[in-house]
Amino acid sequence: AFFANKVEHESRHCNGKGLQRQGSSSFDRVYTANQNCGHAYPTFLAVLWCAGLLCSQAPAAFAGLMYLFVRQKYFVGYLGERTQSIPGYLFGKRIILFLFLMSVAGILNYYLVFFFGSDFEIHIKTITSAISPLLLIP
Repeated sequence: AFFANKVEHESRHCNGKGLQRQGSSSFDRVYTANQNCGHAYPTFLAVLWCAGLLCSQAPAAFAGLMYLFVRQKYFVGYLGERTQSIPGYLFGKRIILFLFLMSVAGILNYYLVFFFGSDFEIHIKTITSAISPLLLIP
């Protein structure tokens, strides 16, 4: 809602007629940042759900909240100069990678239980709970 509100505000500020693609460079930056966030959102939801269902809910929820804050930082950074958005983008990539690795660990654990009878769920949950605070390091 914040992103869409910023696009609408910038559009009205530049053109005065509502949403139009032609506008100033500030409108283009806001519109592009909104589109980038919208395109990354389905990937985020997929790995968040997979990590929460297949591995551990608490670290996945923590990483999900961190990702939302990072996307806010990315968007606000994109409103300035594009180089200001790079830290938010890289931090977001790291969080997506963490969630993806959690999903892979959950899938591997399922197959280990299915084929070999070895359950490493407790170890995986301990490791992901220990690693998730490391996402706070920039």
